[in-house]
Amino acid sequence: MSSFVGVLVSDQWLQSQFTQVELRSLKSKFIAIKNQNGKVTVGDLPPLMAKLKAFSDKLNDEEIRRVLGESNSDFTNEIDFEGFLKTYLDLQSRDTAKAGNSKHSSSFLKATTTTLLHTINDSEKASYVAHINSYLRDDPFLKQFLPIDPSSNALFDLAKDGVLLCKLINVAVPGTIDERAINTKRVLNPWERNENHTLCLNSAKAIGCTVVNIGTQDLVEGRPHLLLGLISQIIKIQLLADLNLRKTPQLVELVEDNNDVEELMGLAPEKVLLKWMNFHLKKAGYKKPVTNFSTDVKDGEAYAYLLNVLAPEHCSPATLDAKDATERANLVLDHAERMDCKRYLSPKDIVEGSANLNLAFVAQIFHQRNGLSTDNKKISFAEMMTDDELISREERCFRLWINSLGIASYVNNLFEDVRNGWILLEVLDKLSPGSVNWKQATKPPIRMPFRKVENCNQVVGIGKQLKLSLVNVAGNDFVQGNKKLILAFLWQLMRFNMLQLLKNLRSRSQGKEFSDADILSWANKKVKNSGRTSRMESFKDKSLSSGLFFLELLSAVEPRVVNWNLVTKGESDEEKKLNATYIISVARKLGCSIFLLPEDIMEVNQKMILTLTASIMYWSLQQPVDEQSSPSPAASSRSASPEPSIDATLSPAATAISDGSPSPSTNGTPSLAFATTPGSSPGLPANGSLAPDTTAPPKASPSPSLSGEDDSSLAAEVSNMTIDDADSDTTTSAPLVDDAASDTAISTPQVEEEDTELQSEL
Repeated sequence: MSSFVGVLVSDQWLQSQFTQVELRSLKSKFIAIKNQNGKVTVGDLPPLMAKLKAFSDKLNDEEIRRVLGESNSDFTNEIDFEGFLKTYLDLQSRDTAKAGNSKHSSSFLKATTTTLLHTINDSEKASYVAHINSYLRDDPFLKQFLPIDPSSNALFDLAKDGVLLCKLINVAVPGTIDERAINTKRVLNPWERNENHTLCLNSAKAIGCTVVNIGTQDLVEGRPHLLLGLISQIIKIQLLADLNLRKTPQLVELVEDNNDVEELMGLAPEKVLLKWMNFHLKKAGYKKPVTNFSTDVKDGEAYAYLLNVLAPEHCSPATLDAKDATERANLVLDHAERMDCKRYLSPKDIVEGSANLNLAFVAQIFHQRNGLSTDNKKISFAEMMTDDELISREERCFRLWINSLGIASYVNNLFEDVRNGWILLEVLDKLSPGSVNWKQATKPPIRMPFRKVENCNQVVGIGKQLKLSLVNVAGNDFVQGNKKLILAFLWQLMRFNMLQLLKNLRSRSQGKEFSDADILSWANKKVKNSGRTSRMESFKDKSLSSGLFFLELLSAVEPRVVNWNLVTKGESDEEKKLNATYIISVARKLGCSIFLLPEDIMEVNQKMILTLTASIMYWSLQQPVDEQSSPSPAASSRSASPEPSIDATLSPAATAISDGSPSPSTNGTPSLAFATTPGSSPGLPANGSLAPDTTAPPKASPSPSLSGEDDSSLAAEVSNMTIDDADSDTTTSAPLVDDAASDTAISTPQVEEEDTELQSEL
C-alpha cells in the first residue's frame, strides 16, 4: 500500500518553515542543478535564486551573490539541501526587512495565502475563533467541540479532520457542500480525513478562495499560518457576499450618474465597501476620504462619524471629544455593540490599524445597517443592470475557473475585468506558455482606449493560433463588453484546456487525441462495465437531469464513494436537486476541480455536463488499476450503502439530509491516499493507492480505455493536471476544463451537432 511521503528534513524547525508544496518545488530545482553539475556549490545559488518567483522581481544575481558572500568566503564549497533551504529563508527574511512589511503575514485583503512569513497574529486568530463559535455553535456535529478557546491551539487541532473547514465554507456560501458527503465521526482514519480536506480545498476554490499553495497534507498537519490564511479567505467571502448589485440593489445610490453603474459593478467587494463608507462619511461632514482599512481608520474618528450617521439614536458626543485614540476606539465599539454588531476586534486592533479586522468590522456594520435608500426607481434600474440567471451562472463558473489558475490578477466581475484584455492574456499564457508577446501588451491601469484594443487584438490572434472559432471577432468586441462573445470565448478556452490535459494523457501512451465523443464513449463504457444499464446519449440528454447516470459513473470509478442510501429516484425537482448537490460534492471529494452548480445538472447545461464528465474521466485515468478493481474489505462488506436498482422504492430517510446519515465514504472505509507532486493541484490525487483487497472479489473490472490499453497504463504516464509555468516556483492548481474547436473527427452525430452549436455562438 502506498501512502503520502513528503520531503523530509532532519531539522524539524526548518521543516516547519515550508509547506510540502514548497519543499517539493525547491527540492526539484536543487536536484536539477545537482544532476547537471554533479554537486551544488554556493556559487550555483545566485542564478538559481534569482529565477525563483519569490526573488525574481526583488533581488538580482549580484545582490544575492553579495548576501551569500557575507557568510561564505569560498563559493566553491558544496552545499546540501538543508543549507539551500537556510539560504532561501535568509534571503527571504532580508527581502522582507528591506520591504518593511513583516508586521502581518496573513491578510484579509490578499487573494492568495502567503506562506513564508509565518507570523501568527493573535488578535486575528481570536477574531476568527469568535466568528466560528458564533456561527457554528448550533451545528449538530461541531457543538460538542465548541466554543473554542482562542488562547489555545484547539482551532488548529479541530481543523485537522476537515469537518470544521467544510462547515465554515457552507456558512460562507450556503449549499456549496452537501453535508452528507462529509465524513463526520469523532475519530477519522487517514483516508477519511484526506477525503474531507480534498472536498474542502476543491469547494474553497469553487467559492473563490485562492488555494494555490495549500495541499491536503498541510491541512492534515494543521499548519497554523495556512489554516488561518484559508479561514480568513472563507470569512472574507462570507462578510462581503452582499456587496454587489444583485444582492443589494440599493448600492446604486452610491453613484450619482447611471453611467457610473458599470464602474460600480466592476469594483472589488472591499472597494465597494470603502465607497459605501465614504458615501456616508461625506453626508456626516467628515472631510478626509478613507482609502484603506488600516492607517485611515486607526484614530477612530471615521468610525465615530460613520456610526453617528447610521445610528444617531446611540450617538454619544464623548466619542468625538475623546483625546486618546484608544479611548475613542473603545467608545466606537460600545456604539457598534448597541447596534447589535458582534464585537470581534478590540480597541487595540483599531489603533494598530489591523486591515483584516477593520475590514471585518466595517462589513458587519454594513450588514447590520447599510443606511441606503429604498428608492424604487433606482432599485429597479439596478435590477435591470444585473444579468439573467443562466448568464450569471456561466459568469460565476468562468470567473472561479480563472481565479483558480493562479494568475497574478484576481477577477471580481468577469465582464468588466476582461475588457482591457490583460487578464485574458494572463489566462492564455497560463494555458499555452510563451504564446503571449508581453512586450506588446499594456498592463492596467490603462487610460488610452487603443491600448485596450491592442491587448484584445493579441487575445484574438492567439485564440486563432490555438484554433479557436473566432470568425468575425475583433479585439474591440471584448473592449465593448459583449457578454455573449466573452462567455463563448471563455468556454472555448475551458474546453481547450480540458482536451489538452486529456490529450497529454493520450500522447504519453501514444494514443489518439481526445474529442467530445471519446469522453462520451468512455463514460458509457465505464458505467456499462460496472454492470449497469444507464446510458448517456449526448451531453444534453434530458435523462441526465435525475443525476443517476453520474452517480453510477462515480460509483464505477470508485465504488466506495457513493452511499446509495442517500440517493433518490430523481423524479421530482426536489429529488433531482438532492442528487445533483450530492454528485458535485462527491466528485470534489474524489479530487475533481469543478465549478458547476446543481442547477446545471438539473437543467442539463451541456457545457457544464461535459466538464463534469471530463473531470471524472481525468481523475479515473490517473488511478492505478488495483484501485479501480479492488475495493477494500470494509467497502465490499458494508451494509450501510447497498446499491439498489434505480427502480427500487427508497424510504423517505434516504432523501433526508441529517447528521445521522452515514457518510458516502462509510466509517472505516479507506479512500484515496493523496500525494501532491510538484506542479500538481493540491486538491487532486496524483498517485494515491489503496490496500489491495484479499478477501472480497472486485465489484467491477476496470473498463478498457478507448484505444484498447488499460487505464493503468495511462496512469503510469501521468504526472499531474497542472499547467506548467517554467518561470514559477509556486504550484498552480489548474482545474479540469478546456479547448476550442477540435480538429479530431467526431464520429457520434449527437456530439458533432453539439460542437457545431457551441461554436456557432461566436
